[in-house]
Amino acid sequence: MGNLADRIEVYLKRILEQSAEGHVILQRGVLAEEFSCAPSQINYVLDTRFSIERGYLVESRRGGGGYLRIVRLGFQDDGDFQNIMKQLIGSQLGESRAFNLLRRLVEDEIITRREEEIIRTVIHRDTLGPENPTINGLRAHMMKRILLTLSREDLH
Repeated sequence: MGNLADRIEVYLKRILEQSAEGHVILQRGVLAEEFSCAPSQINYVLDTRFSIERGYLVESRRGGGGYLRIVRLGFQDDGDFQNIMKQLIGSQLGESRAFNLLRRLVEDEIITRREEEIIRTVIHRDTLGPENPTINGLRAHMMKRILLTLSREDLH
């Protein structure tokens, strides 16, 4: 398998899938020991691969009794999807955050890989231009409109 970060990510996703509660509570030090790495490497994986955009909430408490609580966020069928997307996207959306959101939507089978690639092409810096507040505002607006259209019931 790939590098250490990939192995940690796969491990955490596997135990999350097996959790009946939809979350797991771990100790950073124990996890670091299990992978023979520094706790900072665990932090790196959590920061880069378990972000809100990717559909996770990570609560962390440091110290002697410290823990990590990783919660897998889900989209219910009661209209929360649009509200969650509006909150996650906000008024500014950088390219990497947008791509993370798209990856999450594919993982949750809300959009197809083909739809992901089409949206990526539309919001990519090669299409819109270099990141700046105006472009990031346009990207956020476009993502909200695209996702609103995709979530419409009459299209399904």
